[in-house]
Amino acid sequence: MKRSIVMVVVVMAAIALATAGCATKSYVNDQVTQSSKAADAKVGEVQKQVEANQMELASLKKSDAMQNEQLGKLSDTAKEALTRAQEAGKLAKGKLLYEVVLTDDQVRFGLDSSQLSSDAKTALDAVAAKLKADNQGVYIEVQGHTDSTGSDDWNLVLGARRAEAVMRYLNIQGGLPLHRMNTISYGESKPVADNNSRDGRAKNRRVVLVVLI
Repeated sequence: MKRSIVMVVVVMAAIALATAGCATKSYVNDQVTQSSKAADAKVGEVQKQVEANQMELASLKKSDAMQNEQLGKLSDTAKEALTRAQEAGKLAKGKLLYEVVLTDDQVRFGLDSSQLSSDAKTALDAVAAKLKADNQGVYIEVQGHTDSTGSDDWNLVLGARRAEAVMRYLNIQGGLPLHRMNTISYGESKPVADNNSRDGRAKNRRVVLVVLI
């Protein structure tokens, strides 16, 4: 009888161990499966991020290429304006929007004068209206240029006076903030036409607005 009882206990113990083993194996399998799913999900997230980064990089490369192409089309003074503005920390995006060249045909100055004519004011009113309609936080460099008549020193002064007259008008009449503008004079150093002709000198007497963002 005792022997039978012992056998029953042994059999029950074996069954219990087998059952526990199955449960443990099942638990381990579940954990492995969950870990595998979590790992797959993490890999998927990383892969999506990599793809997003690749797309962003491609976009930046395209943007850089477009910017480089645009830079290649700029005038020397526009490139210089862009560099000055970047160095001064004036720009959000660091790029040129456009240049507005106001020649003597549009913005007439009297001999050795920085007074704006009515034609000049009309042209500047149109510029100010466009800038306000665009509603962007632009930065404007106003560049003054002259022909070769007179001394180098005087032409630098004259170019500065004309550029400042334009900036004051854009501020007072056009409502553009002064802290978003700056002036520079090139005097006669950057001619765009031959100073030996009347027409060439008229083209060289100009004010250039370089609009940056």
